[in-house]
Amino acid sequence: AVLHYGPSCLSPCRKLPVLHIFGQQPLDIRRCTEAFRELYPDRQSHVVVLNDVVYAHAMGELEQQLSPEYPNIVFSRVACGYPTGPALSGEVRQFGRQFLVEAPGGLQNCAMFYVGAEGLALTSFMLTWNCCPFSSFDPTTGCGRRETLNVNRALMQRLYLVERARNARVVGILVGTLGVAGYLAVLQHLRELLRRAGKRSYTLAVGKLNPAKLANFLEVDIFVLVACAQNSLLDSSDYYQPIVTPYELELACNPAREWTANYLTDFRDLLPGACAHIELPPAVPAAEAIPDISLITGEMCATHLCDSPAPQQPPSTALACRDQTRALAEISPAASFLEARSWRGLEQQLGQTPISKAVQGRRGIAIAYEDEEREQP
Repeated sequence: AVLHYGPSCLSPCRKLPVLHIFGQQPLDIRRCTEAFRELYPDRQSHVVVLNDVVYAHAMGELEQQLSPEYPNIVFSRVACGYPTGPALSGEVRQFGRQFLVEAPGGLQNCAMFYVGAEGLALTSFMLTWNCCPFSSFDPTTGCGRRETLNVNRALMQRLYLVERARNARVVGILVGTLGVAGYLAVLQHLRELLRRAGKRSYTLAVGKLNPAKLANFLEVDIFVLVACAQNSLLDSSDYYQPIVTPYELELACNPAREWTANYLTDFRDLLPGACAHIELPPAVPAAEAIPDISLITGEMCATHLCDSPAPQQPPSTALACRDQTRALAEISPAASFLEARSWRGLEQQLGQTPISKAVQGRRGIAIAYEDEEREQP
């Protein structure tokens, strides 16, 4: 079993049972109640209350204060792991939260009130439920506010990345999690999606991401990050190549998937049998493919899907690579790119490095070693 201390995205893990210990941060119930009344003066408002996990212990007391005044208020419940039992009509199960919406028109006619500081959780909520107006209360500052983040602008930035993914030829699949259930299935799904779209893909397990690590893969045009729902929306402005989510890659490579108002951050929704899974359309010959114009480069590109890898060029004796056995050798495009580099990384070279005794090194700082002669002023 695993004991998880601190904040969590509440993504379920199939292999091991997980016990979450979030901790309990103080919450001023009186001030939070006053901020809620100021933000929602209409007592008949349909409001869903979401919270950061560190304030889950105080939601019961907050509900006792607000429920008598607001008959249409709904409090979400933190649910660790997979929910048990079939979902009820109008019940929402997402981001490790469960709540029942009984408002006319469903969730899109409800407002959202978030108890917690600004962060990845709030950003994921606002992008996923972008039809709902959001307000928040920060327990640290004791201030409530209406969220003024321009969600449409944020969505436009993400849709720009979709166009970048559509134009990419080499895609790097970044494995950002090894514990979230379904990550192996989505890796296979993305590989098949890229193969059908005629793109080359490489799977990279690089641990914690940073621009310096990904800068080593210059042959990759764009990266797709497989991570939990809260950490998949990565701001890639500091990176040399953009980083998209699995949903954005599907928008770029699956012609059957069209953009809707719902933004998906959980990659498990894309897998077969999930609520948002869309089968790939049948492949068409290249001659019958409908051409598409790139909105970024202005070039014409094909949007057809192929059932088999791209056909290989006929062999040529002038260009064929042969090893010592006079047999044809297969060269990976990434390997040939690596061969052209002047620095190829650290190599162990076991048994090839001569053994020598340790010697006294230089002392001092780089600007003035002790054994260097200094010029007299």
